[in-house]
Amino acid sequence: MTWTNFVAMGDSFTEGMNDAYPDGTYRGWADLVAARLAVEAGPHFGYANLAVRGKLLDEVLTEQLEPALAMQPSLVSFAAGGNDVLRRKVDPFGLVHRIDAAIAQLRAAGADVILFRFADVTSHLPGQRIVGPRAAALNDGTRQLADRHGAILIDLFADDAFHHPLLWSDDRLHLSPAGHCRVAAHVLNALGVGVAEDWMLVPPEPAPTPWLLARGADLRWAGLHLAPWIKRRIVGDSSGHLVTAKRPELGPIDAIA
Repeated sequence: MTWTNFVAMGDSFTEGMNDAYPDGTYRGWADLVAARLAVEAGPHFGYANLAVRGKLLDEVLTEQLEPALAMQPSLVSFAAGGNDVLRRKVDPFGLVHRIDAAIAQLRAAGADVILFRFADVTSHLPGQRIVGPRAAALNDGTRQLADRHGAILIDLFADDAFHHPLLWSDDRLHLSPAGHCRVAAHVLNALGVGVAEDWMLVPPEPAPTPWLLARGADLRWAGLHLAPWIKRRIVGDSSGHLVTAKRPELGPIDAIA
């Protein structure tokens, strides 16, 4: 099947952090997917990426759903709720209920929809016992939504390769360039579009880190990434407070084979 356009909705996962272009903006899996789809669709293919880092589900719905519908998309990706499950209080079943209504609108508008079961990021973050069950509930609910609405489900949680530390960036929360390539490959394979085999490659396992060096790395990570995150939560700030969508309107993207 050939789609005439692709609209990506969500947060940092879909914005592309931390897969940087040379100019410092982010590429990410969605750009890779769009560039490959453009090969199939030709020069009139349009791509918009409305995702902004730090957004909670309700912000994604409020700020991105109507603009996405207005573009009359033939293909939409929806990935949100991950930031919510990291908050102190959240009802994951309520998240699924609100996503349900949005997917129904997108499908009623004629769009094919891509949904995700998120990879297990909790294995290398603190608070696993609290966050893990919430993330599992969101993932399980997303599977049910995909079945109910006939959406395309990308099951990253089932891919054990995402336990590999080099598929994640130094902040341990966002994907590395290799991680984004692997997500893009999963999406394109699910869409029935050929993809370069090297997009699925997993870097060699790093050598085991001695205990003392590992604890030092944990402390540096806490200072560079965890402490600023906690501070933003305390003051009610967001990493995306002053960030706007990188591709707010449908436009061409350079095709890649």
